[in-house]
Amino acid sequence: MQSPPNARELIATLELEEHVEGGYYRRTFQSDRHAMVDTEGGQRYLMTSIYYLLTQDSPIGYFHFNKSDIVHYYHLGDAIQYRLIYPDGTLQSVVMGSDVMAGQLLQLHVPGGIWKASQLMHGAAGYGLISEAVSPGFDFADMEMGSRQILTERFAEHSALIEKLTQE
Repeated sequence: MQSPPNARELIATLELEEHVEGGYYRRTFQSDRHAMVDTEGGQRYLMTSIYYLLTQDSPIGYFHFNKSDIVHYYHLGDAIQYRLIYPDGTLQSVVMGSDVMAGQLLQLHVPGGIWKASQLMHGAAGYGLISEAVSPGFDFADMEMGSRQILTERFAEHSALIEKLTQE
């Protein structure tokens, strides 16, 4: 029986590169056989998809905001905890992983307009691998990295979490 891959092997095999929000990624699909869709930011693919990997060396996907809806699909490795802050300040915490009997999710929908951060939970694998399907398709112009100062001013009740899950 073959042993499970380690994080470095996954990064090489899946041809992942560092992501600005933390972790590693690679775009795996864009719906270029369909007409582009008009958004307030310009034309976008109908849908895009990526692999996204958090590792022990890069365990946090820092708070960021996307305009598009995103569906996350858990694949393998350790569980990943997501923190979502809604515009009204409501905080939701969910875990993606394979232990569905314990309430972990295999799929997670995050609507556009929600602040989102993810964090690798401690486990034997040392990584967590998901995919994301984004509609309308992802464009860096539609994403904003969370500013610690601005998010803390807006969501003061979550300041300790924001401090932990923002870069600056």
